Amino acid sequence: MKLKLISILVVFLSVTFDAYSQKVSGYVYEILENSKSPLIGANVYQANTTNGTVTNQEGFYSMELNNTEQQYLVFSFVGYQNDTIPVTEVNSTLFNIVMKEQKELAEVEVVSRQKGGFVSRANTRSIESISGQGLKQAACCNLSESFENSATVNISYADAVTGAKHIEMLGLAGRYTQIMEENIPNLRGLAQPYGLGYYPGDWLQSIQVSKGSSSVINGYESITGQINLELKKPQKSEKLFLNLYGNQFGKFEGNLNASVKINDRWSTMIFLHGENNSMKHDFNDDTFLDMPLVTQINVYNRWNYKTDNIHLGFGVQYLTEDRRGGQVTFNPNDERTETNGYGIGVNTDRFESELKLGYILKNRDFTSIGFQNQFIMHKQKSFFGLTDYDAKETSYYGNLIFQSYIGNVAHKYTTGISYLYDNYNEVLNDSAFARTESVPGAFFQYTYSDGKKLNIIAGIRGDFHNIFGFLFTPRFNLRYSFNDQNIFRVSAGKGYHPANVIAENSALFNTSRKVVIGAPLDIESAWNFGASYNRYFTISDRELILGFDLFYTNFQTQVVVNRDTYPDFIYISNLDGRSYSTSFQAEVRWEIIKNLDILLAFRYNDVKTTINHNLVEQDMVNRYKGLLSLSYVTNLRKWQFDLNTQLNGDSRLPNTSFNPPEFQRPDRSPSYFIINAQVTKYFKRWEFYFGGENLTNYKQDNPIISPRNPFGEYFDATIVWGPIMGIKAYAGIRVILK
Repeated sequence: MKLKLISILVVFLSVTFDAYSQKVSGYVYEILENSKSPLIGANVYQANTTNGTVTNQEGFYSMELNNTEQQYLVFSFVGYQNDTIPVTEVNSTLFNIVMKEQKELAEVEVVSRQKGGFVSRANTRSIESISGQGLKQAACCNLSESFENSATVNISYADAVTGAKHIEMLGLAGRYTQIMEENIPNLRGLAQPYGLGYYPGDWLQSIQVSKGSSSVINGYESITGQINLELKKPQKSEKLFLNLYGNQFGKFEGNLNASVKINDRWSTMIFLHGENNSMKHDFNDDTFLDMPLVTQINVYNRWNYKTDNIHLGFGVQYLTEDRRGGQVTFNPNDERTETNGYGIGVNTDRFESELKLGYILKNRDFTSIGFQNQFIMHKQKSFFGLTDYDAKETSYYGNLIFQSYIGNVAHKYTTGISYLYDNYNEVLNDSAFARTESVPGAFFQYTYSDGKKLNIIAGIRGDFHNIFGFLFTPRFNLRYSFNDQNIFRVSAGKGYHPANVIAENSALFNTSRKVVIGAPLDIESAWNFGASYNRYFTISDRELILGFDLFYTNFQTQVVVNRDTYPDFIYISNLDGRSYSTSFQAEVRWEIIKNLDILLAFRYNDVKTTINHNLVEQDMVNRYKGLLSLSYVTNLRKWQFDLNTQLNGDSRLPNTSFNPPEFQRPDRSPSYFIINAQVTKYFKRWEFYFGGENLTNYKQDNPIISPRNPFGEYFDATIVWGPIMGIKAYAGIRVILK
């Protein structure tokens, strides 16, 4: 009897210990210039099995171990010594490891694979990361072409003549999404219409996209979420990177990145970008160029200085761009008259500098002081037909941040003060508009983590706007992990957006209707509430991720563009009634078989605004979007094949019923498919890629209303809901020296 009881007890303890040791997680670090940094893409796997994972953007890993008699975790990364740890030392808690460099390395060819995109498990907010490899899965010449494999962000043309693109998130315009460069707000104000073309894809290390309520540290402007751009770092990037690209429409582009490590503390990197599109095309024979002629030169130099407790980074960037379009017969060297035809010209000069300083206190862990600074001068000289629009913006942003903890590191806090200055001078034909915004602010954010299941971020900030008065911004995010396979997040918060009415609606200059602005316009403000759920499965030792999220945005004040009520003008005024957006998204990420990744996603938007006392569907917003993305890499990473299929749903179109029948458009746009594909051949130090976009050759018929009489009363080039160009074939080469 005793022997039987002992046997039962032994079995019970074995099962208990087995269950207790099945789930492991932690962080993997590397030492860079005497300071710990997260090691992204490190391999973590169970010894003598195929069960493993890789670390994410924060160096975090989480996995479930197979039941074996002896369990060991193996950590590996190129250039570092492998480390093997018995599972009994891990005890299923957060376990951190610092990888040690190899003292001597023989010359070998390393074959590895980075996921194109993933959703961080560890982050309190639901953040979708697009990796550098993900940016290469399409010909992402710039930021506007970097979201083809994301269902979260939608990209569309603002009009049919300038080539300007804008983003849409949660069914709402891009001005409600805060775009940041390494956690400093950017692409605001005058940069908004064309700013997505100011960041070449080859400059980016990764992109983080978060929906809903964001951190109060970065300001009050985020309403629908944030897009953070991480540029390549001098201390981590390749020594030399060259990308040459061209397509059959005559666009050629080149990017050159070079990094230099001067010594153990100093490093620098220079980015060079040039593009030219000088070939005229009018495939639909409407007398207008299908795409504008664009020439851009973009130069950026950044420096880093790093010691044990001091981090310093600064850089300068200069961009000049000339954008020409309009009718094929238009001659920019002649006088702008109706007989010369309709033309557009946008000449931009932009200077930008930033300085970031961080100091880590040696006598107190997790305590630091940071100071972010940014200065921007943006000049634009432009014309649209007979309309002249010249503008200048001078901007400064400063943010002083202190971070520490209360009692222990489970209770962290971040506090600080900020200052935002914007000076606008705009001239529209014979009218001048000047505005100065001066906004001092302060914030406090509390972060709690029990290291296992619960994470909370709660923050408040107050800003005093010299025009709109006191702005109070509360925000809250919670993450709860029922276990490693089930993660639930909720968020709530408020955001504001001071409307830059002329710049944000400059596409409306490409219509014969007059733009009338009701005054005074309020600052836009809205509450955003969201919830998301992620379920992780392991199928044949490969992970399948199922995700759902639902976000609701409710506006208290909003600047509304009314294109439906009046035949002769477009009326811009304050919201008088309700305005909201509800966005639901579901997606599946899965490595179906070895080296074949699939992303399947669907998004549905319900966006309504009160116009002329009626609650109506917001125009030019797709009701739904479907996405299927496939990526396959052959063994030893010799070839890669990428396929992207998009289903774009219908949308309500602006009212044109007051036009003559030949100049009217349907009430709704149709739904349509887009297919993109790319093939990449990898060599030791270079890559060759070729592909095609819009392989279905789907084009919007007659995107311009009354194109042969652009100075008449019915001309309108702003109702663009689909592709203007057909199949686009391209090819390029990348040269990489590590």
